[in-house]
Amino acid sequence: MNRRECITLVGGAAGAAWSSRSIGQPLGQIKRIAILHDYLEADDEGRAQIKAFKSELSRLGWVEGRNVTYEFVSGAAEADQLRVLARDLLQKEPDVVLGAGGTVVAALKRASRTTPIVFVNVTDPVGGGLVASLARPGGNATGFTQFEFGISAKWLELLKEAAPNVNRVAVVRDPTARSGGGQLGAIQGLAASLGMEIRPIDPNEAGAIEHDLGEFARIPNGGLIVTSSRLARVHRELFLTLADRFRLPAVYAFRVYVEEGGLLSYGPDAVAPYRSAATYVDRILKGEKAQNLPVQAPTKYELVVNSKAAKTIGLQLPSSLMHRADEVIE
Repeated sequence: MNRRECITLVGGAAGAAWSSRSIGQPLGQIKRIAILHDYLEADDEGRAQIKAFKSELSRLGWVEGRNVTYEFVSGAAEADQLRVLARDLLQKEPDVVLGAGGTVVAALKRASRTTPIVFVNVTDPVGGGLVASLARPGGNATGFTQFEFGISAKWLELLKEAAPNVNRVAVVRDPTARSGGGQLGAIQGLAASLGMEIRPIDPNEAGAIEHDLGEFARIPNGGLIVTSSRLARVHRELFLTLADRFRLPAVYAFRVYVEEGGLLSYGPDAVAPYRSAATYVDRILKGEKAQNLPVQAPTKYELVVNSKAAKTIGLQLPSSLMHRADEVIE
């Protein structure tokens, strides 16, 4: 099944559930929550995020089928698809929408300036025009940021510490993502002081990714950074495979890469913001306004290391890095 088919099936199944929401329930008591997510429905990481969101809402008293229903659409990677999905989703007039990622939220805001939107995994909501300020969002959107651009420089520092011989770095960035340029810019700003050359790679088509990384790896002492983007997540398995094939020390934005065989990651918990988002959705459903709920940032970042991945590419990780790791996967 291709991604476009997956989007159609997910949206269709959710729509069927939506249409039956009032069976056995007074219509006025049912609240409708829409979710526009950037993971494929079958992705374990994405499923864990949505499960956390729904579980927290259930704990707060919003029980699916009793007083709340969900319209869930996922899997869109291209901006044109997102605009169509956002428009169609908001035409169903949900009470609140959960949106994942800056491009997703921008599409939702273009589709409606009144429907409350709670976002997660947005890097720069002010710079991206999604909110007026973090303390006073204004408009119809608020939520939880992913990280500041400065964390991208930390990825480069960690790569240099893990593999001191690396002097060339392929940086996978999504030129269509609102945060793509900022993440790349932070890395480029530090590269010269570390004596490292940066080579941007766009995560568009699998064949092009394999070709570009293969060409890059022909010259020794290369490394890889996979920044945060929807397109990078679509090709997650491919990046892990190519990093092993070309023996590239690699740093990733999220621990799921390391759990699946990547070398190391540094970033916030990717599931926790969904629990926090549920608390904002709860408050909005009870009458509060999105514009009055401040945007919140993560307070903890985790360094996760996969020692088996290091052995696979013949890399001896320094003890200083291993001792600082929040988790070492054997």
